[in-house]
Amino acid sequence: MSHSLHIIILAAGQGTRMKSDLPKVLHKIGAKPLLEHAIDATRSLDAEAIHVIYGHGGEQVTKALSHCNVNWIEQTEQLGTGHAVLQAMPAVGHNKIVLITYGDVPLITDRTLQNIIGHTAENTLALLTAELSNPMGYGRIVRSDLGDVREIVEEKDATAEQKKINEINTGMLAVNSDLLMRWLDGLETDNAQGEYYLTDIISMAVIEGVEIKTISPTELVEIEGVNNKRQLANLERVYQRKQADLLMDKGVTIADPSRFDLRGELKVGKDVEIDVNVVIEGQVSVGDRVKLGPNNVIINSSIGDDTIILPNCVIEKAIIGKNCDIGPFSRIRPDTQLAENVKVGNFVEIKKSTVDTGSKINHLSYVGDTTMGARVNVGAGTITCNYDGANKHQTIIEDDVFIGSDTQLVAPVKVGAGATIGAGSTITHDAPEQELTLSRSPQKARKGWKRPKKNK
Repeated sequence: MSHSLHIIILAAGQGTRMKSDLPKVLHKIGAKPLLEHAIDATRSLDAEAIHVIYGHGGEQVTKALSHCNVNWIEQTEQLGTGHAVLQAMPAVGHNKIVLITYGDVPLITDRTLQNIIGHTAENTLALLTAELSNPMGYGRIVRSDLGDVREIVEEKDATAEQKKINEINTGMLAVNSDLLMRWLDGLETDNAQGEYYLTDIISMAVIEGVEIKTISPTELVEIEGVNNKRQLANLERVYQRKQADLLMDKGVTIADPSRFDLRGELKVGKDVEIDVNVVIEGQVSVGDRVKLGPNNVIINSSIGDDTIILPNCVIEKAIIGKNCDIGPFSRIRPDTQLAENVKVGNFVEIKKSTVDTGSKINHLSYVGDTTMGARVNVGAGTITCNYDGANKHQTIIEDDVFIGSDTQLVAPVKVGAGATIGAGSTITHDAPEQELTLSRSPQKARKGWKRPKKNK
């Protein structure tokens, strides 16, 4: 197509049925706002410009999506879809192709949008329609006896006979900007809503002899909009099933695709296994033969080959090396890096620390702001006391250290290579290499002591 493309995305609706202070187009599917989904669907279309018409909650919308490279245009008065499109026309200009889509229709695909554009010509309007078994709420496509599109009638303005029509208007269309501008200037508000309907341009096109070509979406779910929380939840599950299908096509084993959530991007190696109720957020990569057990949450992290994440772990902004065992019930917090063959067990929390090859932190421990060497064994109940109430301090544990259970390492402190820390110790000074260090009160036994008894 020789004419340059301009895309107009209508996103000014209030969304009262969402029952929320958040603008409708900022509600999320897959952790991404509805409007951002709509914008992303147009990215591959090589448009000269993408114009987003916003209205209700304007500052929230533009702030939340400030990273999107679009031309923001405010519709200060919501006077209908025709009025909304009119706001963008000065920025479109003469003899362009205009594609109109919507910010609350998140699952539209670039393939369908490209199909609409591909059926547009100098004197042809391309219109996306669909056949629905229950068309309630949609504008109906009225055709002539020969099957030509004659007009679109909104449901509130439709007769009883017209309401029986199953072919509906999706609202998405493409047309030459010169034709569009002329028709928009001719819109009137003599309808049940008292608004400028974009759909009225269809009858104008018919009068002028402009050919109207109708296109169908690949899947009906592409045209489903979000008007309430139930629809939002339904499309969330559709979206997540599609993500699961794409991963399974890459060879990932997913125990139950209906209980998997991808809220970002997941890069996978070979023979990855994902159990039920796993949530992936942000940018996550997992290597070959990684196993993610049930109920894990992985956020902006990478996991090396052959690592097993047992159930109920939370891993955030961390790097997990190869052949590690994590969990169950472990929490790996931001800025943590585990080398190969590290074991982190149940109810262990690690934060802003590095753990070298072969070290083990198996039970009920907290390790924060720590540099840990290789082949360290950390006993149950060990904590690094890294915070003095005002500042964080570092703990250094060198290679081949053995730390007994119920030990407190009060930072800043260093435990030398090969050192052993006796169980139950509170270490406040550096522990020398290859030595046993411990701190304990003397054990006492009182002869003749009797356990108290209740008074009768």
